[in-house]
Amino acid sequence: MAEPKMIRIQYYRSAIAAPTRHKRVVKGLGFTRLNQIVEREDTESIRGMVKTVPHLVKIVEG
Repeated sequence: MAEPKMIRIQYYRSAIAAPTRHKRVVKGLGFTRLNQIVEREDTESIRGMVKTVPHLVKIVEG
């Protein structure tokens, strides 16, 4: 079986002044600390979450 494609996401900007919905998206992606990098499966739902908060997270290459 092929291994699922993964995506690396970095939480690089604080969500303190962000709306509650954005804070929930950041937490839903699995972030707990600033500058943290998490690896998630590359699905449409994860891409949609990243697209919701592009000012707080970024996709890391490599």
